[in-house]
Amino acid sequence: MRVRQVATSVLLLGLCFGPLAAQQTTSQKPLLDRYTATKHMLAMRDGTKLHTIVVAPNEHAEPLPFVMLRTPYGVANWSRHFASYLKELAEDGYVFVFQDIRGRFGSEGTFVMQRPLRATDPQLQFDECTDAFDTIDWLTKNIAHTNGRVGMLGVSYDGWTTIQAAVDPHPALRAISPQASPSDMWVGDDFHHNGAFRLSYGFEYAAMMETSKTTEQFRFDRYDTFDWYLQLGSLKNINEKHLGGRIPTWNDYVAHPDYDAFWRAQTVLPQLTRCTVPTLNVAGWWDQEDFYGPLSIYRALEQHDTQGINHLVVGPWNHGGWSRGDGDKLGAIPFGSKTALWFREHVQATWFRHWLKDRGELNLPEALTFEAGANEWRRWDQWPPKPATATPLYLQANGGLSFRKPNGEAREPSDAFVSDPAHPVPYRQRPIQATYGPGSKWREWLVEDQRFVKDRPDVLTWETEPLAEDVTIAGEITAKMFCSTTGTDADWVVKLIDVYPDDFAKEGPLTGYCLMVANDVIRGRYRNHRDQPEPWPSGEIVGCEIDLHAQNHTWKKGHRIMVQVQSTWFPLIDRNPQTYVPNIFLAEDAAFVAQTHRVFRSPDAASCVVLPIVKQ
Repeated sequence: MRVRQVATSVLLLGLCFGPLAAQQTTSQKPLLDRYTATKHMLAMRDGTKLHTIVVAPNEHAEPLPFVMLRTPYGVANWSRHFASYLKELAEDGYVFVFQDIRGRFGSEGTFVMQRPLRATDPQLQFDECTDAFDTIDWLTKNIAHTNGRVGMLGVSYDGWTTIQAAVDPHPALRAISPQASPSDMWVGDDFHHNGAFRLSYGFEYAAMMETSKTTEQFRFDRYDTFDWYLQLGSLKNINEKHLGGRIPTWNDYVAHPDYDAFWRAQTVLPQLTRCTVPTLNVAGWWDQEDFYGPLSIYRALEQHDTQGINHLVVGPWNHGGWSRGDGDKLGAIPFGSKTALWFREHVQATWFRHWLKDRGELNLPEALTFEAGANEWRRWDQWPPKPATATPLYLQANGGLSFRKPNGEAREPSDAFVSDPAHPVPYRQRPIQATYGPGSKWREWLVEDQRFVKDRPDVLTWETEPLAEDVTIAGEITAKMFCSTTGTDADWVVKLIDVYPDDFAKEGPLTGYCLMVANDVIRGRYRNHRDQPEPWPSGEIVGCEIDLHAQNHTWKKGHRIMVQVQSTWFPLIDRNPQTYVPNIFLAEDAAFVAQTHRVFRSPDAASCVVLPIVKQ
């Protein structure tokens, strides 16, 4: 690595990076050669010192603003960001600040997963917001030849620390971009979706983050973790056989299965009661970790945005896909242009240049979304867009799917399947490697061809005839299901799919491909109340709604629209015993029983997926 590393103490004042020379003198040098890094231990208000690296240009013609990234993943290898994520910003010239949050890597203190904000508990003295505030305060007082403006950005946990800083922002914080930030770990982000526990990710991430101060992967004794999780049995065996109570976040899962005060204290959404810092929210349509978060943060801020400074960008990306590579494809799905590179050059760089340097016209709509299928960027005056019309797409007899409501002529008003916890449906094609293990396909599983489960007897499938014209959606999608079970609890997974034509001459490798466009799961016990679980009345038809979140997608003429429903999605989602127990994390193995589930499609119980259709 060519960049110079200079160690300094927390007491260093008036730090200056090089003479104010013309930018042209260094523009031909390799990017890293133009910067110098210095290390600091910055004292927070309670005396805890956080490991911080300040990276500044050796020469610059004018005072520069700061761009800060606060992370639990370690900052020693900060220079990797200059190769892709921050490359355009580094070419523009900023003073970059990289910081280990409390208890991680080089920082002092204790790490707390998703540390609650002080606003949730008057006894708390500090949080991620105060640590960001104290860091910004030190920077603006101790780093010379800067313009005193600070921007923050980051992906995932780093995006979460970014939005936390804006709850009670330092006056110098002038622009932020929380990207793929979680907002609620029980409702729709990493650890749960509508109360259904995200087993493989929740277990492996907690172990990775809390085994030591650095990242440390859990060591499986087999390559296909599907078998490992299945043979594990009840979740109570996690602590008894593997963790021994040593991982705080796992213990929190067990102690708080419902949406109680613990989870409500972690969510940032209730604290977003004002919008004073320009905010660029960024999401990916196929984000396998945090798709719920950025859209919910955007919605929360939008209620208070009186200045038009809250924006949304959603592209055809997986988790953080805009921060690396070209973004011209995801898995087997091509997008026709370098979407990630375009975003970094024309949106992210423009955003910070405008707000931190007063340069350039922003020219950013309220919402900028990529419409897969058509493979075009769309500009919207609001999100969800006004032109969208909520249109039910109904399940029909014989596996049919249409915009016509069932008329009651079908001999059988429902479709049934047996859900057996001993033989769950895999959520992606096996082998299912460890989430971040060698060869893992975790990053791309949301665009995997869903034909791999199409013929399973425990997966129900409905599809339209080939479309006579394009069908475009833009906005929120909701599944309205009418279901029954012979048990007293059940999970319901709904997937909305784009089926490519069986025309190899036209589609090539994508012939007949089943691309998942939207999806989610609900744990039946939480159908009415998140904080008050209740058994599913055995044998009764019960209606429930499943938020499939948002999309901007076009099914092209000749494609089909497909809906799949299943009850297991393993080991992404833990197995529901299907026998109601107070706490599934403590369920006995005997509670896991196969049950028959039914999905109804009669006039009085017309299951459907409501699509936000936009006329072209």
